[in-house]
Amino acid sequence: MAANSVRPVRCAIYTRKSTDHGLELEFNSLDAQREACEAYIKSQASQGWRILPQSYDDPAYSGGNLDRPALKQLLADIESGLIDVIVVYKIDRLTRSLADFAKLVETFDRKSISFVAVTQQFNTTSSMGRLTLNVLLSFAQFERELASERVRDKVAASRRKGKWTGGTVPLGYEAQNKKLVINPKEAETVRTIFKQYLALKSFSLLVQDLDRRGIVTKRRDTKVPKYRGGIPFTYGPLAHVLKNRTYLGEVHHGGKWYPAEHKPILEQKTYDQVQALLAENRVATQTKRSIGGALLVGKLRDDRGNRMSPSFTVKNGIRYRFYISRALMHGRKNQAGSVARISAQLIEDIVINAIREHFALDLQTPDDQLKSHVIESIAEVVAHPKRITISMQPDNSETIEIPWQPPSKNAPALAPPSAKINQLDPKLLQAIVRAHAWLRDLQSGKFDSVETLAASVSLHSKVVRQELRYAFLAPAIIEAILTGNQPQALSLARIPKTLPLTWSGQYRALGF
Repeated sequence: MAANSVRPVRCAIYTRKSTDHGLELEFNSLDAQREACEAYIKSQASQGWRILPQSYDDPAYSGGNLDRPALKQLLADIESGLIDVIVVYKIDRLTRSLADFAKLVETFDRKSISFVAVTQQFNTTSSMGRLTLNVLLSFAQFERELASERVRDKVAASRRKGKWTGGTVPLGYEAQNKKLVINPKEAETVRTIFKQYLALKSFSLLVQDLDRRGIVTKRRDTKVPKYRGGIPFTYGPLAHVLKNRTYLGEVHHGGKWYPAEHKPILEQKTYDQVQALLAENRVATQTKRSIGGALLVGKLRDDRGNRMSPSFTVKNGIRYRFYISRALMHGRKNQAGSVARISAQLIEDIVINAIREHFALDLQTPDDQLKSHVIESIAEVVAHPKRITISMQPDNSETIEIPWQPPSKNAPALAPPSAKINQLDPKLLQAIVRAHAWLRDLQSGKFDSVETLAASVSLHSKVVRQELRYAFLAPAIIEAILTGNQPQALSLARIPKTLPLTWSGQYRALGF
């Protein structure tokens, strides 16, 4: 009767192995861990411990992070209340990171989950047990970091000696016995690519030429379809091939290139000619971008990854610029992002303003200098429905997010309202000039506060603060006012007293 009154304790066994070495064996490390855990649970049968049938096994997954499928399933089942005890062979099977372990313990405590390592006896419910656990985990993390350092040092030393230490095998080579060996057929393809680029002097013409010749990217034997290659060249992979010094018989490590053991495919002269042409075309592209006014060409994408190309339309003799998703240009509307078309002036003003704030540039910084910052510092701009995301150079690791609201689909987003004043507004121009003069006086220290400035011009400080906002009007609005092409609704009397400082907010507030 007493035995039947024991409450069942549901025990989940978690196993993990860092590498795939030995997993093909009939009885591998995961089986050994599970067997030891099952034996321990059976020894606690009198306490009501029962093994759950669900397996939680992570083969070939590092313990340095929590991005593991079986562990995620385990945590999901814990949240669902399906587990009472977690049993592992050793603590480091669960995690080798103190920070990750702290997160797991918090989850376990919140759900009243017990944690047992069959080869390391301790009790996590006591302070001494937690101390013991943290000490063991500290050594586990130290061991992992020490092993990583040894591997990195070995790879660095090997690369400096010109040895191939693994990685993506470039077109033109095959990996044999841990060395790069020339693949004659692919090597001829590489020479053709370099030769044709020198002849055609254009990426677009080269892509078309390679398509006619049936030349595709390197085919790879992998289980992941998107990495198998054998697809037509696009600009990115083509640029990578043309810049790859591996074809000169060199290996790369830590930002430097070293003479390698493998044989070169190209001559130094050919490679240098291609690099000179690439540099020349890069400068020409940037110049063309500046002249054409398409500041974000090659950098702007929609939220489905499609590049957005600059284009324009002419209405009533006026040229309006915009960016349009290439998916939409190619007739694939269903593949275009949420924002498939956007006013060029609007998105460029948003980006320029963000760069000004990010680098804390002076409000009087010339437009040419601002645009230079955009070209040099921005890697990518993505237009989402409610935000603009800017990824900075060189490695996209830093991003800027800007909230925004795209113009209504029912409104003519690509062109200003048709009703124009078509003449200069002297009062509005005077207010803008005066606002800029006041701003310079405050910046130079001529007046130490808005109140002092207001007293000198015999105006109330609230009026001065309101009119100072005219010094922060978006460039597109200033240009329209100076040329007399502002919407009829935009006049000195109609500018809101609380005019937004953000340019996108100004566009909406002024109906621009």
